[in-house]
Amino acid sequence: MSLNTWLLFAGTEAVLCLTPGPAVLFVLSYGLARGGRASLWASAGVLAGNGCYFALSALGLGAVLLASYEVFALIKYLGALYLVYLGVQTVRGAGLALRPERAQEDRGSLRALTRGFALQAANPKALVFFVALLPQFIDASRSIWPQVLILGVTSVVIEFTVLAGYGYMAARAAALTRQVRFRKLTNRVCGGMLVVAGTGVAFAGER
Repeated sequence: MSLNTWLLFAGTEAVLCLTPGPAVLFVLSYGLARGGRASLWASAGVLAGNGCYFALSALGLGAVLLASYEVFALIKYLGALYLVYLGVQTVRGAGLALRPERAQEDRGSLRALTRGFALQAANPKALVFFVALLPQFIDASRSIWPQVLILGVTSVVIEFTVLAGYGYMAARAAALTRQVRFRKLTNRVCGGMLVVAGTGVAFAGER
């Protein structure tokens, strides 16, 4: 893999990661509700889900899964339901509820990690992304696995940096504005956006 190819991949990955999506909204919610450390665990969960899809794509199994309409539809609708569930929980003040006196505490790390993983694992667009993107940057004339490893590490570093940045900004905003009314409003906005994202996934057009 040439340096130019790697730079092109890194730039493409960065632009796509910066675009707000379900994972970004999820991390923002955790940053607002639980603080920066919790948002880091949420980000790690998202990356763990991505790692699974990345590995499947590298092994060629991703294309096999996508070839099955039933499997793709199952992942799609489970992901949509989970997004709506998280959104409703956030709006209602459960699960990711804002508790001002505990907002900055690093509790529920395992929950943040598992929820982040479940969110991304139930997002078929992540699998589509890796299956479609990886081959474009692989030089078939060279050893495949070192290139896959380089692209995988690059993807993890970039996405973690972006998600951690979003989480940090959300945590800072929550810390600077301690009014309960503002926090409830931001929680409802994030929750509502998760519901909208889930609905959009469910009713997205066919492949």
